[in-house]
Amino acid sequence: MPDYARLYRFGITPWERYAATARAELATRLDQERARRPQPGRALDLGCGRGLFTPELARRGGAAVGIDNVPAAIEAARERAPDGVTYVLGDVLDPPDGLGAFDLLLDIGCFQGFDAGRRSAYGRAVTRLAAPGATMLQLSFGASRWRSLVGGVSQAEVESAFPDWELDTADAAGTTGLGWPMNRTNPCWYRFHLPSGPDSTDTVRPTPTEAP
Repeated sequence: MPDYARLYRFGITPWERYAATARAELATRLDQERARRPQPGRALDLGCGRGLFTPELARRGGAAVGIDNVPAAIEAARERAPDGVTYVLGDVLDPPDGLGAFDLLLDIGCFQGFDAGRRSAYGRAVTRLAAPGATMLQLSFGASRWRSLVGGVSQAEVESAFPDWELDTADAAGTTGLGWPMNRTNPCWYRFHLPSGPDSTDTVRPTPTEAP
């Protein structure tokens, strides 16, 4: 997995060049989710970085939380956080207590950076944070010949990390702004839903009155 703390420190953030294209596609998908679920819920942006996408989650009327383990990224995100958005410093593989349960979970480029062992741990952590009936939107590079450089996962690898979830759609994502070789990675949007929550002993239920 890339050393994101070092990359942020030296201003090397090539993934942020993709933000304009990904944000537009995300907005369309969030509008579709709002049509399916008119009542706004709580949303979590996994590996949120500097918060380029988290505000989109709050614009549909719900509360949004972004989580990342890079202090500099979270500090930058907090400096420009709009109303309804909270940023938490924490590890997505071992989220801090008190986050509560979420109706919508967003992953743009987080999952694809983990090795096989950590992907399974990530899947378990995400499932514990999901409310029954939750939706997850994930944008990941495909398993291309460039995956050793920029990451990437196959659809089978994505599905295997989330055994409690059902895959609804897998759609090709745009590549405008990615640059080479990332524009050769066949990025894909995945939509999952959790038909029924996991065992109550393994699921976070309470909604906190105050974010950490």
